[in-house]
Parts: sequence; structure tokens; C-alpha cells
Amino acid sequence: MTTSMQAFRRTLGSAGPATAPIGLGLMGMSDLYGPADDAESVATIQAALDAGVTLLDTGDFYGMGHNELLLRDAIRGRRREDVQISVKFGVLRDARGGWNGVDTRPAAIKNFLAYSLRRLGTDYVDIYRPARLDPAVPVEETMGALAELVKQGLIRHIGLSEVGAETLRRAHAVHPISDLQIEYSLISRGLEKEILPAARELGVGITAYGVLSRGLVSGHWPAQTEGNRRDFRAHLPRFSGENLQRNLELVERLRLIADNKDATVAQVAIAWVLSRGEDIVPLVGARRRDRLAESLGAASLALSSQDLADIEAAVPADAAAGTRYDAGQMAMLDSERK
Repeated sequence: MTTSMQAFRRTLGSAGPATAPIGLGLMGMSDLYGPADDAESVATIQAALDAGVTLLDTGDFYGMGHNELLLRDAIRGRRREDVQISVKFGVLRDARGGWNGVDTRPAAIKNFLAYSLRRLGTDYVDIYRPARLDPAVPVEETMGALAELVKQGLIRHIGLSEVGAETLRRAHAVHPISDLQIEYSLISRGLEKEILPAARELGVGITAYGVLSRGLVSGHWPAQTEGNRRDFRAHLPRFSGENLQRNLELVERLRLIADNKDATVAQVAIAWVLSRGEDIVPLVGARRRDRLAESLGAASLALSSQDLADIEAAVPADAAAGTRYDAGQMAMLDSERK
């Protein structure tokens, strides 16, 4: 493990595992961002592990199982205890890749996990979490089923994703939650008002995805991506028309700060998320080894109080133009309910 990764090791809440300060999100290696290279994806996962990353985040619906198979190939031959696998479940898809809601019934959970264990080539998952709240199933019922899987040794910890403070409290009352996975970045700060304080009150960690806002605040956003209809970002409000231009103006303000720190925009954006608390572990979505190396450099980037003030001035809370998903997807997020 690299020195910087050792120095900043973090724990996911009071009930969760110790992990490296930055995790790797694997979704883009299988889905939604256009074509990816399997060989480079496997090499990137292996490079992350070699660099000291421990937490690898996947979902059984990423590429309809492709992502889990990719992860299996990447970790083959390594000690299982050196890898922390986080799996999201519950999202239903069809043969054309369409989306058909969420299912977190206890019987469905057992079925989803059985398939994930087979695809991953392992006999347990470190953190297992519903990807979204199922409106047809009380969260207490879902948690009860997951608690049974913990007792059976099939999962080590229970996580949640994109739920609000009330749901988090209800779930935690049934069984301790290790971490809440939720979008958190300089331009996605909705959790700060109620959700983050509730998580800290309960001793629940945060695994922050979208820390570069799906590449928008990476400093590498290519103009040609806007027209790629295979990339789901082309359908998101923040990546469309005037909204995109306004958001890229924020990135250029951030670039001035990054240049003064002899760092990249992506490193400053990730370091900002790291600065928000020892209970927060950013998940970076690098699909290539060069992007991974850049992202991991954020772990050793020190931000002074003046740096943080400058960043806040350059990209104030609520400065982003457009919502993070379209209206239909926003309605599915318990974390966005007022």
C-alpha cells in the first residue's frame, strides 16, 4: 500500500470495515458511459489493488452481471481478505438494457445474492445494499432479510444507497448500517442539510459516488461527449445545453485553484470530498490506469483552510445548473424527497 493510502485509512461508520481512503466504482466499466475495454478495466482494478485501494463497488445490474464477472477476473488469484466487495442489488432490467423498477422483497434478495456470489466467485460479500428504496416493501422488511444473511455469513455488512434521513433511521433501528452510498461532490451537496447529520448521529459512514460528477468536474470533459447518445449523461440535465456551459464555467474557476496547487482539477475535487470528514470515503470511477493514478493522487493533496475557502467561493453550494438526474429518476430517489 502506498504511503498516502496508509496514512489516511478510514472506517465506514461505527459498524463497518476499515478501508483505504478512496474506493473504486466499477459501473462505467460495463454500462452507461459508452464502450469500455475489458482488458484495460481488469488492469485498472488490479492497479488499484496494487496501489492500496481495498473497496471495490459494483452492482448486479451493471451490464446485467458483466461487471461482477469482470471483477471476478480481476481479483482471481488474490487473497480474498485483501479485497472489500460492495454490491448493489434490486434494480430490474430487461434484455434490451431497459429499467423496470426495484425489487427488495426478501425472496428476491436471496435470489439476487445467490447469483452475485456465483458470478463473483466468492462465498461472501463485504457490503450488500439495495440500490434504491423499494416503495412496495417496508425498509424494515428488507433490513430483516439482510440481517438474516449477515447471520448466515453470506454478507459481512449492510449498506444503503440514496435514502433520506428518516429511512436511514428506520433501517438502522433494525440492524446497524455500515455506510450510506450517495452522490456527493462540489456540485451535488444535497446530503449536507439532513442526511449527513443523521448518518453521523447514527454512526453510519458515507461512501460518496459521483465525486467528479460523472466527469463533469474532472477537468477532462470533452465537448464531443454531449452528442454520444449511448452515454447516459447525454440525457441528464446538467450535461445539456446552457446547463453544461454554465457548469463548465465552474470547472474553469476550479482549474485556477488546481493550477496554483500544482494539481489537477480532478485531484482538487476529490480532495475536497476527502476533507469533508473522516467518515467519508470517495468512490472514483476511473476506467483507465492513467485516470486512476490521477485520482489516487488526491489522497496526498493537502488543502489548507484558505484553499477550502477559495474552493467554496469558486463553486458555491447550489451553484450547479440542472438536477443530477432527469425528473423520472429524481422521483425514485428517497434521498431527494422533501
